[in-house]
Amino acid sequence: MGSTAVPGLLAKPVIDIDLTVRDVSDEPSYIPRLEAAGFRLIFRDRLGGDEHRQLTLADPNVNLHVWDADASEPQRHELFVAWLRSSPSDREMYTQAKLDAVAAAGAGRYNDHKSAAVYDIYERAFAADPHRNHDPQPRT
Repeated sequence: MGSTAVPGLLAKPVIDIDLTVRDVSDEPSYIPRLEAAGFRLIFRDRLGGDEHRQLTLADPNVNLHVWDADASEPQRHELFVAWLRSSPSDREMYTQAKLDAVAAAGAGRYNDHKSAAVYDIYERAFAADPHRNHDPQPRT
């Protein structure tokens, strides 16, 4: 998931991956194997109601996001990537938002500075997805 999953999209040299497991809270069932492969657990949290673990790997630089199999966030990520792959105009707009975010934020608050573009892209992607009942909430 993420920018590295979209051919031609400007991306940081970090690979973001979503991994779904049967029960994210059952860490002994998957964390030891990931640690044996070199990953390091860096935090546990909840995003959009979904329990989440993030692990990192140094070489190559990877952020591994672990979710329950039915979590909504990986589904949202999949939709976002699919939309960017199919929409040259949104891909270009997102690239510009990323460049602007780097210029405005440097290393700090990068995600905050591109969040409006991400929101607008999600709005279009959800509205166009026939499998989702979407209540449009455009920004004012």
